Amino acid sequence: MRFRNRPKQFQQQILQNGTMEERFTYTKKAIPHNVTGTVPLVKGFVSTAVAVICFGSNFVPVKKIDTGDGLFFQWIFCTAVWVVSLVVHLIQQCPQFWPLTMLGGFLWATGNITVIPILKTVGLGMGVLIWATFSLLMGWASSRFGWFGLDVQKVPSPILNYIGTALAGLSAGILIFVKTESKELPPEEKSPLIEDKEMEALQPLSLEETSTKRGDACWTDNLNPLQKKLVGCSLAMCAGLLYGSSFVPVLYIKNHAERNETEFFGASQFDMDYVFAYCSGIILTSTIYFLIYCAVKKNKPSVYSTAILP
Repeated sequence: MRFRNRPKQFQQQILQNGTMEERFTYTKKAIPHNVTGTVPLVKGFVSTAVAVICFGSNFVPVKKIDTGDGLFFQWIFCTAVWVVSLVVHLIQQCPQFWPLTMLGGFLWATGNITVIPILKTVGLGMGVLIWATFSLLMGWASSRFGWFGLDVQKVPSPILNYIGTALAGLSAGILIFVKTESKELPPEEKSPLIEDKEMEALQPLSLEETSTKRGDACWTDNLNPLQKKLVGCSLAMCAGLLYGSSFVPVLYIKNHAERNETEFFGASQFDMDYVFAYCSGIILTSTIYFLIYCAVKKNKPSVYSTAILP
């Protein structure tokens, strides 16, 4: 056997991920040769459909609750993401933790703090469409041209690839010029999803608490419609670029897993093995941002308990 002299642990890694020849082929081809047939294709489309539904609806509860400037909400949101990743990590039997993957979590969490201002300026529909389009373009460019040290991804038909990318870019340009109007929600939709009226009756707000609550309005409320459009679209573009580049560290590790001269030699090719490290970067970055926010607010952050469960 050609890896007879290798350590036993390394042999097990090779047996799990395939031979060295197979792993080299995985990174050189746009579609790995061991992923063929109808079953993998169906799994891919089903997974994509589930992702579309989940990512397209995860911010819907935000439309019916008061989140203020959004810093507290994003911290709770990222905490929930990390808890799910911990469960996945345990199910995967605690694979190796690569610290570089946390950089991707940093990029994602940085883009995530712009979500609430985006929703308050251009709305959920336009915001998601813009940042998803720019995320697509960033992911395509980084892999197609080998940015950030990634292997260049070759495609069977470059012409069709460029045409599809151009259409995606054109759609982003059209979306920017779509007119958006902020409509006042009816009273029943503006009320929080969790409300304790008895406690509010027993403990009325003091004058200081009332003033603090009125001061918790998001800074975007002071912008005129044109400014909201410019700010919302700009933030959505930035968020999309950050989201699209957040998986670069994972791909970098996987691409360099077959090179003896790198510290990532022998790293797993299974994406789920990087979820916990990625989400650890998310919760760490989100916590740092929230602590900075608390310091700027002089330990009086805008905390909305009704934003926790949704």
